[in-house]
Amino acid sequence: MALIYIVEDDDSIREIEEFALKNAGHNVLGFPDAKSFFNKMDDIIPDLVLLDVMLPDLNGNEITKKLRRNSDTKKLPVIMVTAKTGDIDLVKGLEDGADDYIRKPFSVMELISRVKALLRRSEPEEIKIIEMDELILNNEKHKVSIGDEDLDLTYKEYELLQYLLINKGIVLEREQIMENVWGTLYVGESRTLDMHIKTLRQKLKDYGSRIRTVRNVGYVIE
Repeated sequence: MALIYIVEDDDSIREIEEFALKNAGHNVLGFPDAKSFFNKMDDIIPDLVLLDVMLPDLNGNEITKKLRRNSDTKKLPVIMVTAKTGDIDLVKGLEDGADDYIRKPFSVMELISRVKALLRRSEPEEIKIIEMDELILNNEKHKVSIGDEDLDLTYKEYELLQYLLINKGIVLEREQIMENVWGTLYVGESRTLDMHIKTLRQKLKDYGSRIRTVRNVGYVIE
């Protein structure tokens, strides 16, 4: 399940894209213009962006170039959706940083297939071993240890610790953690996150204090 942003000013097309991708199991948010899209990007970065070329405030090519100039979104998967059929227009979109393109009109099956393929290509290679001093998370053996002592973590505690360690030193928003560990954006479920942080801290013993709460934002491991 991925978080996908759709930037499309045509309400009917955006609704079709949202409906199709939600039915395919993804979390989807739609935006009619670049301004609302970038406002949301300040809150949480998605796994993929479906981007129309012709928009009322900033065209898709300029949006893509702006994304590529930002270190946080430099590698963000982008699919351009365009009514333009000329090869020059399509090449320009790819040169500006788009990963793929879809011509309008398109079929729902083509849309889902293109999104699935790009997400698959964009999946990061799994890190086999993550270390923080004597705390070691081993993905090959699916175990966590401190020195010679193995820790007994639940599946979600393991995933939560892994996500924190991969982003060591980075403050993660609650919504980011919920999306990446639990696959939901529903903030009302964040009590689940708090309880898992609590039990994880206890099981990590002295290392538990290295998971720091950032008030009104989320958590960071340092």
